[in-house]
Amino acid sequence: MGQPGKRPLKVGILLPQAEFRWDGRTPRWSDLEAMVHLIEDVGFDSVWVVDHFLFRQPDQPTEGFWECLTLLSALAAATRRVELGTLVVCTNWRNPGLIAKMADTIDEISGGRLILGLGAGYHEPEFQAFGFPYDHRYSRFEEALVIIHRLLREGSIDAFDGRFYQMRACELRPRGPRPQGPPILIGSTGHKMLRLAARYADIWNTYYSGTGNRVDGVPPLQAQVDEACAEVGRDPGTLERSATVLVGFEGHGPIYGVVAEPLTGPPERLAEEFRAYARAGITHLQVRVEPNTLAGIERLAPVLELLDRG
Repeated sequence: MGQPGKRPLKVGILLPQAEFRWDGRTPRWSDLEAMVHLIEDVGFDSVWVVDHFLFRQPDQPTEGFWECLTLLSALAAATRRVELGTLVVCTNWRNPGLIAKMADTIDEISGGRLILGLGAGYHEPEFQAFGFPYDHRYSRFEEALVIIHRLLREGSIDAFDGRFYQMRACELRPRGPRPQGPPILIGSTGHKMLRLAARYADIWNTYYSGTGNRVDGVPPLQAQVDEACAEVGRDPGTLERSATVLVGFEGHGPIYGVVAEPLTGPPERLAEEFRAYARAGITHLQVRVEPNTLAGIERLAPVLELLDRG
């Protein structure tokens, strides 16, 4: 399928990376490779991965995850058209210079298809398990974001003396396919984080936990984003807006980590829900579909066909 013509917004798929997420079992690389090939064939616009090591929640089994950036490198080589995004890379688990270097390299492998989502992390058990500091997450993230942004946009940073990071004559060499690197996405609703998004990001994202998985939850958040842009002197129209939604088809298994009711119904209803997000100013949707398997992707295909009709 070629690029859509009348589609009102981009639609991507959030891949299953964790144990139990592939119809009750762990998705292997062969499963994920087959999935992204189908995603491209059906005509989706993007593929997204999360950055977690493990989840430990009360009354639920511990879940492990395939590592985000390693997986993304393989996806970059296995695909040809779709954009590749992270929701989101935890800057507190990797040196910011290394993140910028890896992002530029993945962008090269993909031919300029990476969207670099960045965040501070929030699930304390995985910080503890892997020995990463959980304190001062915002301050650490702010320093990391400044470094990553400058390296990707300018290619170098020198004499950076922060509380948590120091950089000396650091350069990105060679550079990837885009002179200013991939676009940066920040997903958050906290006031301080929104100000950082307004200052440094190309895209702001909200997860379905923030909207209640309903389009009615978008406008109040949009107003906060606009306010943050005004505070830093940025035209709000220059900051793209994206959102994640949860879709559940009849017969799906347990949905791990559920914090909202999934969107349900026939393709016509789902297509209208997606159009409503576009009318609310969202330009890109990331869909977590359940079942998150080849069958789930195939059941979403008619929704894309409806969207492409306008």
